[in-house]
Amino acid sequence: MTQVDFYISDSDSNDARLRVACKIVDKAFDLDHHVFVHASTDDEARQLDELLWTFSQGSFIPHRVVREPLTEAPREPVLIGMTEPPAAGRWDVLVNLAPQVPEFFSRYARVAEVVDANAERRELSRERYRFYRDRGYKLNTLKV
Repeated sequence: MTQVDFYISDSDSNDARLRVACKIVDKAFDLDHHVFVHASTDDEARQLDELLWTFSQGSFIPHRVVREPLTEAPREPVLIGMTEPPAAGRWDVLVNLAPQVPEFFSRYARVAEVVDANAERRELSRERYRFYRDRGYKLNTLKV
């Protein structure tokens, strides 16, 4: 069964929220996991794409933004998208930045939900927490 981790930040800035996502992606990549980041908007995907190149000096995370369904398994271990991820290939971790639970979350061994102090986003994260809890998923909460 999928394990769901909520990463809670005290900051309410979108930049801090995306930096938390970068740290999660970096750690997953170091563990040789394949990651799909589910962005909420194209602009957010673009910001995360740029941030993954610069957030940590000396780190290199092969990634790309996908805007259309892929017909073959991608070479990059990290993809950023707004729609359903590719079915082909191995995918271990889903980082969810979207306001709702993605329909495809249960394909992953782990889901990372990034939560910040923005009141609207925090309330939506509570709804996602209840969704997972009510369906019996193992939940962890981590302060970052």
